[in-house]
Amino acid sequence: MKLLEDRIRLEGRVLPGNVLKVDGFLNHRLDIALLDKLGEEFYHLFSEAGVTKILTVEASGIALASLAARYFKVPVVFAKKHKTSNMSREVYSAEVFSFTHNCVYNVAISSHFMDQGDRVLIIDDFLADGNAIKGLASICKQAGAEVVGAGIAVEKGFQGGGDRLREAGLRVESLAVVESMDPEKGILFR
Repeated sequence: MKLLEDRIRLEGRVLPGNVLKVDGFLNHRLDIALLDKLGEEFYHLFSEAGVTKILTVEASGIALASLAARYFKVPVVFAKKHKTSNMSREVYSAEVFSFTHNCVYNVAISSHFMDQGDRVLIIDDFLADGNAIKGLASICKQAGAEVVGAGIAVEKGFQGGGDRLREAGLRVESLAVVESMDPEKGILFR
């Protein structure tokens, strides 16, 4: 999506360790008008999939998932990284390694928020190695729900996670796929 690629070129910063900082508009300070356009694009890409729920991981995926959900007119469920005292004891959970934070989270959702037969669209801001998507897909499988696809704002294509997910049969639609990035040479998109 040219709109997103242009914004990444303008404001994105490449940091050591293959980190792309886009926190000025995507996942710390939020440009709601841009996120709304991304949500609308996900709707165009998946409108025929019969989506009944959108699933993401807290925290940075929530805003994007919410703006997509307004077009699908379905609820958003987000997997929590930390179990809280008011969370149901009956949960679906999966371990997820975070590339960004270099640690493993046990993400969970209350079992009464995902139903057998749900058609789930996973939405996330970034895809690097694909671990978050795999974990969320595992949660859907535990619930008896079907993952109809994954909508990603920014895929780091050079890390191969999206390619591996596609090879495994998951429909992955990324709005911007970074082919390479370098602090000196800049960012190249597929």
